[in-house]
Amino acid sequence: MTKPWRAAPRAALSSPLTLIVAAVTSLLACFLGTAAVLQASAAGGAAVRYQTGITCPDSYGPMFGKGNMPVRDIPAVTGAIRRHAAAHGFGAPVVGQFTNVLRGTEFNGDPHYKIRLGYRDQAGLDSLTLQQGTRAPGLWLGNVVADAEHIGVGTKPSLQGVPLPPVTGIYRDLLDPPPRWWCSQQSGAVIDRLVDDPIDSIVFATDGKTFDDTIKAIGLPTMQYFHVSFYEPAPATLSAAEDLLQRSKDLVADVRADLTAQGLGSLIAADVPDFGRSVQISRQAQDNVFVSILPLALISVLVGCAGLGTVALQWYQRRHAQLRLLSARGSGPAALGGLAVAELGLPILLGGAVGALAARLLLGVYGPPGAPDPSAELRAAGVAAGTLAVSVVLLALVVAVRVHREFELGRVRRGGNRVRVLAYFPWELATAGMAWLGWTRLAHYGTTSRLGNPLPQVDPLALTYPVFVVLTVGLLTARLAWLALHASHRARFWSRPALQLAIRRLAGARAPVTGVLVIGTLAIGTLATGIGIANGQEEALDTKSAIFVGSNARLDTDSPIGMGQVAMPAAMAGTSTVVGELTGTGSVVLVVDPATFTRGAAVDRVPGDDLAGLLERISRPDPRGTPVIRVGHTAKQNTKLPDDLPDAIVAGDLPVFPMIGTSPGYVVSRTVLSHAQLDGIPKWSVLTTAPMAEATTALRAAGVFIPNRISRESALDGLPFFVVSWTFSFVALLGAVLGVVAVLALLVAVEVRRRQNALAGALVLRMGMRPRTLLASHLMELGALSGLAIVVGVVCGVSVAGLSVPRFDPATFLAPRSELPDPLPFVLTVVVIGVAVVALAGWIAVRSVRTARTAELIRA
Repeated sequence: MTKPWRAAPRAALSSPLTLIVAAVTSLLACFLGTAAVLQASAAGGAAVRYQTGITCPDSYGPMFGKGNMPVRDIPAVTGAIRRHAAAHGFGAPVVGQFTNVLRGTEFNGDPHYKIRLGYRDQAGLDSLTLQQGTRAPGLWLGNVVADAEHIGVGTKPSLQGVPLPPVTGIYRDLLDPPPRWWCSQQSGAVIDRLVDDPIDSIVFATDGKTFDDTIKAIGLPTMQYFHVSFYEPAPATLSAAEDLLQRSKDLVADVRADLTAQGLGSLIAADVPDFGRSVQISRQAQDNVFVSILPLALISVLVGCAGLGTVALQWYQRRHAQLRLLSARGSGPAALGGLAVAELGLPILLGGAVGALAARLLLGVYGPPGAPDPSAELRAAGVAAGTLAVSVVLLALVVAVRVHREFELGRVRRGGNRVRVLAYFPWELATAGMAWLGWTRLAHYGTTSRLGNPLPQVDPLALTYPVFVVLTVGLLTARLAWLALHASHRARFWSRPALQLAIRRLAGARAPVTGVLVIGTLAIGTLATGIGIANGQEEALDTKSAIFVGSNARLDTDSPIGMGQVAMPAAMAGTSTVVGELTGTGSVVLVVDPATFTRGAAVDRVPGDDLAGLLERISRPDPRGTPVIRVGHTAKQNTKLPDDLPDAIVAGDLPVFPMIGTSPGYVVSRTVLSHAQLDGIPKWSVLTTAPMAEATTALRAAGVFIPNRISRESALDGLPFFVVSWTFSFVALLGAVLGVVAVLALLVAVEVRRRQNALAGALVLRMGMRPRTLLASHLMELGALSGLAIVVGVVCGVSVAGLSVPRFDPATFLAPRSELPDPLPFVLTVVVIGVAVVALAGWIAVRSVRTARTAELIRA
């Protein structure tokens, strides 16, 4: 005779529904536990990626430099760096050297040129664009001077009578801003001709020997700019960044010790100035996300384990007769708990493994755009293994305890009283208290970002506030639904039999119905909250940066282009506009060109549909004064305009406007101003939707002076916004998982009642009800349940997100405040999915009637 334990895996196939529920419950628990660890680590990787994107590519590692470096000491310094670099995992160092201004340089017989001689190791020439000539030993001259002065390849320059190497190439001058490879060398390698730079050209030596021989020939004692750095691959994870930082510090220490031993210890400055701070910020971002999602992750895993405990109770009830027999034959509680593990252990393990694997493979879908650390992947695997171990132990323990109490102690009924007490306990009051506590903490969220801290300090209670609000509403809705179903026996709708039958079926399954309602409401509400807050912060970053800059890029210029003396370059004509700015009366006054403003400024961020009409209105002269658009109106704002302009005549109001924000200000059309009034405007700016590099190149080619410029990418530090978004993307993930659970619970509940539905359906069909009416009855039942969950979840989730988004704003000092994105796409998606699930469940319910056999109906 085969023992039940050996035959348990095969016996489990007799109830495939239990196997599926056990596997899916384990899958979701392990998925959420693994995802929490990976999400936090990926946030650190994404922060590193963001920080490396805004720093020079050679600032990830150590940097050595000194101004006015003695030429005689350069070999000792570079030698020490090269000796120790390989020991710490670094490649060959890149040495950059630039002389001071060499006046009296002669080209083609003219001795009045001013040049700076420079050289960089390795890819220095590769990072320049050669227009003429070759890489033969010699000098490369910038194209601006070469073209203007007709200096060609083969020219032999000299410096105060000392012959210099010949010109072997003409390269394209590096303009400000230079390519990223040169950004750390901007002070030496870039000429800004539009700010009266005294240098005519940066002349690069093609190789180190040519540079050294030239410096020796002219007898130069010092090097104005001396810089040594390493172009290491950008770290992809936080652990790689921390390792690179530590290796950099070790290299700096060894080089300093080496130079100190040679008596040159104070010769150069050595540090990791930029990336050290970047690593610190990335670590804080990872810790913030981890602390934020930790409570939700723990709750999710505990709920998953509780679900497996429910599976154990269901298995116990299904195997009750067999367990009684085995207990009577001498099997103890531990052995019978082991039988449960033998039957359900394999599905639980497989489900957990699939959940952990799915969490890793789908990280790019739900997580931050960063790579997790290898150690985090090991921790995530440990969390999944721990969850599985707890699940299996819990399965055996629940069965063993029930066996011990019922078969050894003879106690069966006492647990029912406890369950009844738990059901009547007002859990919604407890969750409401937690929500209120989170709300009080939320008021102080982000305060530190205004005090110089790049990332707001995290309060986990503040971040759990939205979830507890949704949970409170879900529990309250379920309790009201429970009471309504309890009183539903008073309902009399026999004139509409489909509706009456739907009500009776709901009342006959109050426990599953309220359970599905709670899970569904929590899923939709949590999903709405997570998506709303996450997308709200990203949209806030886009909106704030667009309003602050005024467009994609803002380039301050001088009056010629503002007055029309210099035409807008053809490459920018369709994407740019010129704006003047006046101050002095307390209100900012922008002078705009109505014909081009809407195509060059960030008008899509301005609320209101009649901006074009307002611009047209202020373009018509008014004898009473200056027609204006009033922005951010306050009681203290007066109508006086600066520079003796006529007082403002308000043609319309707007709450926010590009460059002004929500500050008190006025918008004036340049068409109503005289030439003298336009000539008195001290500041002009070009707003353009074109990329910054293209706009700078086009304006410089037109000879436009650009003292300052700013782009949306560099205007704000986006990391505080991203941290909030990454945190609530996990909340959205939790809502999505709960949504899957709610759908499965609804379909499983319909399948569990298959025999009851088949018997009841067969009876009502025999009594004359049409199949179409029976289908309508099931759709009413399932539609009422799903519809209530959708309505309550959407209203609650969207409302909570709308209240929370402005409070999670990490830059409240910058207008406009964060706002909830349009929830209509989310609502439509939820409704479509809900309709599809209801239709599928109704089809399953009616199909059970049509496919039921006579013998099955008799047994039912």
